[in-house]
Amino acid sequence: MTTKKRLAGFIAAATASVLLIAGCSASGEETDKGSQGAGGTPEKGGTVHMLQNADFSYLDPSRGFDGGVNAFYRLIYRGLTMQAAGDAEDPNAIVPDLAESLGEVSEDGLTWTYTLKDDIFFDDGSPITSAEMKFGISRAWDPQVGIGSPYLRQVIDAPDDYQGPYVSGDMPTIETPDDKTIVFHLKEPFPEFDNVLAQPNAVPFPEGSGAGDEFIKDIIASGPYTLAEYTPGSSILLERNEYWDESTDDVRKAYPDEWQFDIGIDAATIDERMIAGQGDDKSAISGTISASTLPRIQTPQLQERAITADAFCTTYMSMNMTKAPFDDVNVRNAINWAIDRSSLVNASGGTQLADPAFTIIPPVVSSHKDFNLWESEGDKGDPEKAKELLAEAGLADGFEFTLDIRSQPLMQGQAEAIQQALEPLGITVNLNVIDTSIYYETIGTPAQQNDAAITGWCPDWASSASTIIPPLFDGQNIFEKGNSNLAQINDPAINDRIDEIGAMTDTDEASAAWGDLDEQIMELSPIAPLVFSKAIFLPGENIAGYHPSTSLTDLTIVGLKDPSEG
Repeated sequence: MTTKKRLAGFIAAATASVLLIAGCSASGEETDKGSQGAGGTPEKGGTVHMLQNADFSYLDPSRGFDGGVNAFYRLIYRGLTMQAAGDAEDPNAIVPDLAESLGEVSEDGLTWTYTLKDDIFFDDGSPITSAEMKFGISRAWDPQVGIGSPYLRQVIDAPDDYQGPYVSGDMPTIETPDDKTIVFHLKEPFPEFDNVLAQPNAVPFPEGSGAGDEFIKDIIASGPYTLAEYTPGSSILLERNEYWDESTDDVRKAYPDEWQFDIGIDAATIDERMIAGQGDDKSAISGTISASTLPRIQTPQLQERAITADAFCTTYMSMNMTKAPFDDVNVRNAINWAIDRSSLVNASGGTQLADPAFTIIPPVVSSHKDFNLWESEGDKGDPEKAKELLAEAGLADGFEFTLDIRSQPLMQGQAEAIQQALEPLGITVNLNVIDTSIYYETIGTPAQQNDAAITGWCPDWASSASTIIPPLFDGQNIFEKGNSNLAQINDPAINDRIDEIGAMTDTDEASAAWGDLDEQIMELSPIAPLVFSKAIFLPGENIAGYHPSTSLTDLTIVGLKDPSEG
């Protein structure tokens, strides 16, 4: 058995530039438009357009793992399991995809077996067998390629020195006794392994493919669409994969003939186009409406199109505990006392788009515990309390630090709110603006991250806080790349408690325990929770089957009311 490590992951809460997606939460609440989403049931055909400020991070699902690209992957890749459709009774459920059923688990919980469906193919017509499934999954261990979702690496009992198929060859702990059967051996019992296999990097590829940068500008699709054209930073065109058999796919409806992604458009321009709704934009979707645009969508016509999605994600500022002065708990607590969260709510679009956050677990997740360790009048912060803590730390005159942020207006506004709140304490916040397309890879590499970073986190699947607390705060999982423990907190008591809760079989007991642990962790202030991010979307009037979410926006069920207009 290899050394036990708890799970980790890194998902960003995407904002105005891309669809807000990133796994699930324990709540299955619908948007205000109800079960039909936008426009009822789509018709087959036409082209759906998507307007984006930034390019997707990677076409390769072993590399990408951020808000925006995961929804895109559902259009072109398939796995053994997947999250249910966005219009399902429980959109957070995990259902079979390429597998005939969910996994069969051994009595000791260490072995999971899956059987592949018949008539499943790649976009070149070659069959998908257990060998291709095993190969694709084993790419997650490659040190260059496997920088995306880390759950496969954390759960499957691979040899300690295994470095993926290109370097190490065959993985002995994934067995393929025949073309249709694949067997996984785990490090320890993990009841949510079906959820792990629904992660974006658990997809098949032909054996030997995808080494190095092969999938940077090209793909080998297994889903209903394949890549027709790609101009990095400008556009992506997806067309139908003729070898995808809809009878093998119970989730993806694949209504449009094509998906056209228009990239690199200014966020304000995207809002203008969605409001005007002219030409192809009638058949377009985009990310969330920016805060400055909200007053303009109050007309009855636009309110009819607008869809509100609840907050499943937490925006926060990590503080790097390996660097002075954030190695001092008094300094970190001083930051939390000083921050004006009412100002952050305003910078995030006001109360329509954000609520102040004092916990890492959002209220919609069942593990949420309602507490506030930094309570102040009007959520404006308490500078005097912050000054006392800074004096105790020997920093009465303040200090200077560098804050990593994305090159995106919303995050820049949030950073400026932090600057303004800390300036009276003599704290200078220098902003390091990083391009959105490389932001999450950069701050997820400890050698490259600075003193602090603004980012976001959404639960990866509907299992309370089991995909929130461990990825962000378990010191046993601090990685050279793809690191989600941005504070680099490594507290033995927290690590042990994470293990203890992870071993609980009573889900109610575990849920309450995660909430208590949230409070225990916040007493150490490794992060500063900022806001819980809500969202308002404005699809084109020809869009149908659209269920936007701050959890997972399912593109595979989106289509057009009238394909002849798209």
